Formats: sequence, C-alpha cells, structure tokens
Amino acid sequence: MIAPDLREELDRIFAARDRSNMAPTIEAFLRVLDAFPEEPEVLYEVGGAYDTDGQEAVAAVYYQRALEAGLQGKWLRQCYLQYGSTLRNLGRFDKSLAVFEEGLVAFPNSESLTVFRALTLHAMGDTAPALGSLLVLIADRLQTDEIMRYEAAIRGNGAYLESLGSEN
Repeated sequence: MIAPDLREELDRIFAARDRSNMAPTIEAFLRVLDAFPEEPEVLYEVGGAYDTDGQEAVAAVYYQRALEAGLQGKWLRQCYLQYGSTLRNLGRFDKSLAVFEEGLVAFPNSESLTVFRALTLHAMGDTAPALGSLLVLIADRLQTDEIMRYEAAIRGNGAYLESLGSEN
C-alpha cells in the first residue's frame, strides 16, 4: 500500500499538469520515481504523463512495469484501460485486446474497460463483436423504460454479434 503522503504528492503533481505542456509534469513524476523506483502507483503516473504527452511507446513501458510491480485498486483498473488504449494506438491490437480481457477478469463490471475493449475490437476489424459487446453493456446498465422493454432483443442481438468475432 502506498504511503498517504506519497499519494498526496502524486495527486498534487497530477492536478497541476498542463496537458499542452507535459514536460514539467513528467519531470516531477520522474523525480518521485527516482526516490521510489519500484512503487506501482508512481510507475503508473509516469506512464500516464508520457501518454498524455503523446509518447505512447514510452508510456507502454511504464504501464507494463506498474502492472508487474503489483498495482492495485482503482489505479489497476485505470492502468488496464490506459495501457490497452495505448497499445491499440500503437497498432498492437492483439496485446491491447489481451490487456482489456485481463482487466475485465479483474474488474468484470467495468463499463469503461468494456467500451475501450470494443474500440480495440473495432480497430481489429471485428466490428460485429465490438457492437455486440456495447449492446450487452447497454442492456446490463441502461435501465430506461424503452431499453427495458426491448432488453431481451437488445441482449440477444448483442450476444449474436459477439459470437461472430474472429478467433484472436
């Protein structure tokens, strides 16, 4: 478990970031990383800063290291999402899908992981299962009168579309 004062420092650096000029944020996180080189949350934050700066290949290394170092809790869920998205953006679709699926094993009710997994499926050309997974998510989570009236049809169509996916 990360020390509360270290978490506060990471949160302070994150809150002060300027998305249009990430260099100061990256430098600040790297200084913390020098002091805590194996701390999973620090590795994750460094990865996120590089990712925001558009340095996705560098970010991917830090995300992987954060996972290997034992990242936990909401930071783990966020890392799965950001790492999977970064891998998709780098064209590493199979690895991206694997990261999202690993994340969904750990966090089976994560809407965000489901949505971003669908983006990877779409990027892979598996548009039917991408849409299918979103239909199932809608049936599971969007409880409006209209959706509930057609829930069985939405869920059935979603399951059918998911079944059309190519074996990856």
